[in-house]
Amino acid sequence: MLIITCPWCGQRDQSEFTAHGEAHVARPEHPEQLTESQWGDYVFFRSNPKGVHHERWVHTHGCRRWFNVVRDTVTDHIFATYRPGERKPEIKG
Repeated sequence: MLIITCPWCGQRDQSEFTAHGEAHVARPEHPEQLTESQWGDYVFFRSNPKGVHHERWVHTHGCRRWFNVVRDTVTDHIFATYRPGERKPEIKG
């Protein structure tokens, strides 16, 4: 079982949260100028690293707020959680 620290509510059990993929994916400034292939790449393709990954999560059964998690995809170790708009934490390792 993982214990995840919600930036607003504090530590909670993982069952209260839902992961929603990669964090910090910027929407294209002019999507109408993209080709279908470029739009498909934006919508469907994300990095899927083995190791440290920045992810978007929501506290589904709590405050219902979104936040970011830095998690190792191999070990499930959570290095940090932080609010949207905050700078990415530097992770050494």
